[in-house]
Amino acid sequence: MFIFMILLCLSIPLQDPNLTLYTNHPDLPECFQMSVLSWMPCIYLWLVLPFYTLYLKRNNRGYIMMSILNRIKTALGFILWVMCWTDLFATFHEMHQESHKPPIYYVTPLVVGMTMLLATFLIQFERLRGVQSSGVLFIFWALSVLCAIVPFRSKIIRAAGHQLRFTTFYIYFALIVAELILSCFNEKPPLFSDVNPCPESTAGFLSTMTFWWFTRLAIQGYRSPLETKHLWSLNKQDTSEVVVPQLAVWEKRQSRKKASHNEAPHAPEEVEVLLSKQPGSPQPSFLYSLIRAFGPYFLIGSAYKLLQDLITFINPQLLRMLISFTKQEGAPSWWGFSLAFLMFGTAILQTIILHQHFQYCFVTGMRLRTALIGAIYRKSLVITNAAKRSSTVGEVVNLMSVDAQRFMDLTTFLNMLWSAPLQIILALSFLWQNLGPSVLAGVAVMVLLIPLNAAIAMKTRAYQVEQMQYKDARIKLMNEILNGIKVLKLYAWEKSFKGKVLEIRQKELNVLRKTAYLSALSIMAWTSAPFLVALTSFAVFVSVDEKNVLDAEKAFVSLSLFNILRFPLNMLPQVISSIVQTSVSLKRIQAFLSHDELDPDAVDRKQPTSEHALSVINGKFSWAKQDSATLHNINVMVPQGSLLAVVGPVGCGKSSLVSALLGEMERLEGQISVKGSVAYVPQQAWIQNATLRDNILFGKPYVEQKYCSILEACALTPDLEVLPGGDQTEIGEKGINLSGGQRQRVSLARALYSEADVYLLDDPLSAVDAHVAKHIFDHVIGPQGALQEKTRILVTHGISFLPQVDNIMVMVDGCVSEMGSYQDLLNQNGAFAEFLRNYSLDDIIEEEDATVALLDEEDMFLDDTLSNHTDMVDNEPVVNETRRQFIRQISIMSAEGDNPRAKSVRIRRCSERKPAEPKKEKEESKVDKLIQAETTETGRVKMSVYWEYVKAVGPLLSLFICFLYGCQNAAAIGANVWLSEWTNDAQLNRTQENVHMRVGVYAALGISQGVLVMFSSFVLALGKIKAACKLHLALLDNKMQTPQSFFDTTPIGRLINRFSKDIYVIDEALPSTVLMFLGTLFASLSTVIVIISSTPIFAVVIGPLALIYFFVQRFYVATSRQLKRLESVSRSPIYSHFSETITGTSVIRAYGRNAAFVLMSDRNVDENQKSYYPGIVSNRWLGVRIEFIGNCMVLFAALFAVIGKDNLNPGLVGLSVSYALQVTMSLNWMVRMTSELESNIVAVERVKEYSETQTEAPWEVEDKKPPPEWPMQGRVEFRDYSVRYREGLDLVLRDLSLQVKGGEKIGIVGRTGAGKSSMTLCLFRLLEAAAGDITIDDVKISEIGLHDLRTKLTIIPQEPVLFSGTLRMNLDPFEKYTDEDVWRALELSHLHKFVRNQAAQLQLQCSEGGENLSVGQRQLVCLARALLRKTRILILDEATAAIDLETDDLIQSTIRTQFEDCTVFTIAHRLNTIMDYTRVLVLDKGQIAEFDTPANLIAKKCIFYGMAKDAGLV
Repeated sequence: MFIFMILLCLSIPLQDPNLTLYTNHPDLPECFQMSVLSWMPCIYLWLVLPFYTLYLKRNNRGYIMMSILNRIKTALGFILWVMCWTDLFATFHEMHQESHKPPIYYVTPLVVGMTMLLATFLIQFERLRGVQSSGVLFIFWALSVLCAIVPFRSKIIRAAGHQLRFTTFYIYFALIVAELILSCFNEKPPLFSDVNPCPESTAGFLSTMTFWWFTRLAIQGYRSPLETKHLWSLNKQDTSEVVVPQLAVWEKRQSRKKASHNEAPHAPEEVEVLLSKQPGSPQPSFLYSLIRAFGPYFLIGSAYKLLQDLITFINPQLLRMLISFTKQEGAPSWWGFSLAFLMFGTAILQTIILHQHFQYCFVTGMRLRTALIGAIYRKSLVITNAAKRSSTVGEVVNLMSVDAQRFMDLTTFLNMLWSAPLQIILALSFLWQNLGPSVLAGVAVMVLLIPLNAAIAMKTRAYQVEQMQYKDARIKLMNEILNGIKVLKLYAWEKSFKGKVLEIRQKELNVLRKTAYLSALSIMAWTSAPFLVALTSFAVFVSVDEKNVLDAEKAFVSLSLFNILRFPLNMLPQVISSIVQTSVSLKRIQAFLSHDELDPDAVDRKQPTSEHALSVINGKFSWAKQDSATLHNINVMVPQGSLLAVVGPVGCGKSSLVSALLGEMERLEGQISVKGSVAYVPQQAWIQNATLRDNILFGKPYVEQKYCSILEACALTPDLEVLPGGDQTEIGEKGINLSGGQRQRVSLARALYSEADVYLLDDPLSAVDAHVAKHIFDHVIGPQGALQEKTRILVTHGISFLPQVDNIMVMVDGCVSEMGSYQDLLNQNGAFAEFLRNYSLDDIIEEEDATVALLDEEDMFLDDTLSNHTDMVDNEPVVNETRRQFIRQISIMSAEGDNPRAKSVRIRRCSERKPAEPKKEKEESKVDKLIQAETTETGRVKMSVYWEYVKAVGPLLSLFICFLYGCQNAAAIGANVWLSEWTNDAQLNRTQENVHMRVGVYAALGISQGVLVMFSSFVLALGKIKAACKLHLALLDNKMQTPQSFFDTTPIGRLINRFSKDIYVIDEALPSTVLMFLGTLFASLSTVIVIISSTPIFAVVIGPLALIYFFVQRFYVATSRQLKRLESVSRSPIYSHFSETITGTSVIRAYGRNAAFVLMSDRNVDENQKSYYPGIVSNRWLGVRIEFIGNCMVLFAALFAVIGKDNLNPGLVGLSVSYALQVTMSLNWMVRMTSELESNIVAVERVKEYSETQTEAPWEVEDKKPPPEWPMQGRVEFRDYSVRYREGLDLVLRDLSLQVKGGEKIGIVGRTGAGKSSMTLCLFRLLEAAAGDITIDDVKISEIGLHDLRTKLTIIPQEPVLFSGTLRMNLDPFEKYTDEDVWRALELSHLHKFVRNQAAQLQLQCSEGGENLSVGQRQLVCLARALLRKTRILILDEATAAIDLETDDLIQSTIRTQFEDCTVFTIAHRLNTIMDYTRVLVLDKGQIAEFDTPANLIAKKCIFYGMAKDAGLV
């Protein structure tokens, strides 16, 4: 190349040192200017061209209209080409004039001209491809300008010569400058329609490189706190819609693996042989799929990293030149200034490239998280029940939050895996040049430190896994506690469960403590590493040979190289441990994603030609492949349009049958076929946190007339009148503000609205009043109902409807015992007939007129608001022919009591069958939301929050930690100043005199720094554990003592977020942020101190730089803090929606709504990433600006060193510039950590907020403790008692006054909303009195502790709640009773047979929420709890909700015998259960309407008489 240029230049020299270097007015030879400088931009553009053209072809962003800017750029490009050709023609002209020019004069204009033509072509090609701002051309014009500056200056100095060529060059120079300026501006965007698009997509090249496009948001965030509306929409390529499908590779490989599994030979012997040969076929690698999906984009970031690594090593070389320049006496000063500006330029370039690398890494991380959450969510919709059992909701939420976060964190530093070794190798090779073989001593130290770091990393990994297990267990337990908090309060079990949580927490903290001590060791290792390497290298260097002199150049260049070494050495162990942690997460996620999925072909949905809408042939089903069969030998054929009732005792497999028909169970044998679409009403209604209307429509379009008629049929119209916002009322999580009956009816309305072909109704009438059940049966399910044309399968305990169904199927122990029509079964005189006989009231009343008379009377009661709980006699001929005794509506019970969440008074006249009138649209009133949006604090974090954390750590300890940090930095400065002194020995020729003393002191200072670092980390670890323990305890204490009303209005997701994410931040993220913050703060201070002490003039610059720093920092912190808050608030809905989905998967699947729910989840994730993305960019924006300030410090430190070189010794120059080179990192991290600290301290703020909510009354009041045997009689008295649910709401009970003697049995009746359940809650003080008081045995309950009160009362609640753990723990969490007592209770509650048949017996594990027991069995467990406690006062809250008639009878007799001498309050919807009670209390609108013995009340012929008459009891 060199020879080629000489040939082109002929007589003109290519280089001339006298002209270039050794002069005060340097210049470059003409040949060099014409060749190298002119060709550099051209070579660049032609090299980039093929890659760039390929890129543009692949990424077409649309077409940009020709703009003025574009026309000017094109015109200028064309003129530039003309200028080059003018030059060429001028040379030809001179040739004719006999003035021969060297070939370079022909070649250069030709090359440059062709390149200008290419640039002009690119301008147009980019416009057609939608490029608004071209990076390639910007760099080309910038290079052209840079390379033209020297010729431009030369031509001005040597003004004589060829006039035309001079003129063309000046025009050429002006034009390329113009092109450069124009390329800074943007073209108009291509046509698109995005709401509030991200300005990044339209930003110019410079703006993209410096993140200038973010500035507008930073300013906005500084002026006023950011809100969601200010955020830009997510870039298309970052949305779930684009990102999640990229993981489809994994799906395909999974399905391929499953397919190959299924194709295995069927002969069992063969299979066994095969299995023995294949211990486990390898799982398809999930990692491979991730790399396939996100690797290519990530590689662009890696390319930037490679560039940055190479540029890093330029500055130490420039520092070497600068130090040698200060030593030379007569060197021209422009050398020094050039070096200073070169250092500045390299540093700027390094900054820009580094942040581009980070941007690519973070965006990859963000996409990874989106993809993982999407994949986990999609998987959770299709996993089998067995798989669901192995992964609880808490664990899966952890996969989404913690494990996905780990991946995100890893991507940031993943490149260090190859970059760190590269940097280490480069640094060592430069050090070898500097210090020779002595470096090997340093390398030896490094190699020795690696096993130490590796050992620490391995141990940390083990602890990490252990900690995750404890954390999962704690979150799972908290989830259950918060779900069942009402039961805990009623039973006064808070202490026991709090103890369990604290036990797990203690183990978690112990692991944390060990991890913290390990990390203190590793911090010491990595702080001391570069120093130890430097120390050993220098010591060996000066000791090996007397000629070796440690001068400033060697020492400080080596030191700056050692400092470069520090980062990869620190990062490598961290990256390795991060990879290790992520591999744990990868395994967890892969394990979850590899779970078995429900077989979509378990139910044959292809339209069978038979007339049967649904058939099961030889069905055998279990809940998991390895479990024994739950259902066996099932044969059912259901003709199209018929109604099949399924009856049988508790736990006989009725609900399992429905699940099997939905394809939710494992099919072991046989086949199922279902014709057409399915609608499903589960036994426990699943309600979404959405409006009532959305819950019913469930994604179907709104048709008003159809909607209104369905509301009417499901008896929901009266409910709408009393809900605050009509059907636009927002329903809380799990339908919290609806009563049980309303929830069930909404669930039924949803099924009705879906217009399916087959309806699976799992006991939908169990939770509603008798009257409503009748209405629903007549209007919806029965032969005259809305579904009369459809195929219906009705699981029921209600025998009164059986005469009207087409077929009845009786189930016993998972088999079908009988099947046929009602009449057939009676005639068979089998188990069913016997069962009916037991539950009939009197003999058949033959008189037709009796029925008619009753019907007439029933009409009189139509307008009576209390005829709510009647069961009208059917006027169907079948009934009259058969049995009148079914008036006794034994099994329709209502869970519709006014649970505190149903603040509605409803008047239902179900019998008035008016045609559905189209409902007038309610005026859009501002509906009071039940669940308030989560509040986000705005503005700066208050100092009180920091003070809270300092108090939790301990104020004295905090001061001591700061003092230790100060000391360690003082030691570090001392060591470097000592080194500077040592290097000056070289100039004074005192090198050999005191080598040992120099090495000794240097070593002492360095080692003391390492020890101090370790000590401060130890102390910080102690403080962090103390704080974590304190803050969690305060939160747990408060939540256990928070009144019930708080839980009714706060979504569980929000509380779980506090206990998981926020506690994780306090445990792990916050302490490491504090550690980094203190480290960087002291490092930055020491840099400024060192530079000012060596060049005092530097103090002048500190002011302006500090000011810029302050402003950038304030802009950034204000914006980033708010973004972090928005991000954490938008995170909750992801998990809330997820846990809601998990509980309703069977409903979602039954209705085929998977895709819609996936879409909702994706929308939540995108909403969250929308606030996360600007957060990433804000960090980059900050980095570029802060590092610019750091780079200015480098520039000024170097400039002042050049200016004052005569007064400075080389040691000081080296010291100040090498410190300045480090400062960028410290400054950057300091702001980052300030902001991180503010963001993370928000966790303390959020935990503190929920640790200070109002608590209920104390659990125990020492001076008011009742005697242990209280209450002896069980006498209860209400005096002028009034109560309301929450401040500002109406009274639900007003002026209640009544006395109940000990041992009385009181029945409480009244329609929904009358205040029945409220009355019982008042006895437990879940609701506190608004006026008046209650006394039990002359003790005012408002004066004693809550636990003293609640342990003396027993309730069998409406909704049976069980906790995961053993059955024994569920009965007796405090272990107060012996096993005999427990067995006795089980016997009396008719559960002993079931429990004895279990292998584990009392240690039987109940799954989360007691899912592995049927609802009836759960209710019996609640009865067993009551029998164990056996207190003087018992409250039954519609306790026999989900129990068949036989068991119900047994329970009633148990209660009568076992609680004979107790005071019993029963909320009854079925009057037959309370007809033998001492007295009956009739409530109406929160007041006592009647209170007397049943006989007297009937004699009075008032409200109670009407109810009894309607129920056929009189």
